[in-house]
Amino acid sequence: MNDLYQGILEGLHQMTWLETIAVFFAVLSVIFQKNNNILVYPTGIISTGIYTYLLSMEHFKLYADAALNAYYLVMSVYGWIYWAKKGPEQPSTPIMRSTSRELNTAVVIALAGWGLFYFLLSRFSDSNVPVMDAFVSATACAGMWLLAKRKLENWILLNISNLVAIPLLLYKHLYLTAGLTVFLFTIAIFGYLSWRKEVQQREMSHK
Repeated sequence: MNDLYQGILEGLHQMTWLETIAVFFAVLSVIFQKNNNILVYPTGIISTGIYTYLLSMEHFKLYADAALNAYYLVMSVYGWIYWAKKGPEQPSTPIMRSTSRELNTAVVIALAGWGLFYFLLSRFSDSNVPVMDAFVSATACAGMWLLAKRKLENWILLNISNLVAIPLLLYKHLYLTAGLTVFLFTIAIFGYLSWRKEVQQREMSHK
């Protein structure tokens, strides 16, 4: 318990103002995501943009995480455009369940991404946890793809990623980031329930 307490204190001491801003906008982004608000994307762009720069700095050398945040950045731009794509008479894209084809595509993204990330981490980095690190990144990529399309099942993939990330971050003594991930995991549960309720109400109204 004392080691955990010391780790938290050390993490707080090492947090930079840039990291604080990134965490703040990451929390805002997830809250907006839960509420099905398009502001999920501009806040996400700010957070992922900062993390892409921060994690690629020589001091950190977390190049795989930096690349993942760069992917989040691109997907956030795509998602923002996709969500906002409407004219005066065209409604916004509704939340929907994923089709079988979309689910299959998400699984392919996750599996192919897992293999690719593992290959890169094991061959071109000094990572000592390439399997778990690759899995976290790959499932997050698949979840972000479904989120950009406003598909209900995005929450499931994102939370699978979060669930594996928590012990990985604790193992790396990143206690503050692990705490943030627990928060994101909890928010994602409520996000899934909220989105599912909206989908079920629409399905009932069409019967």
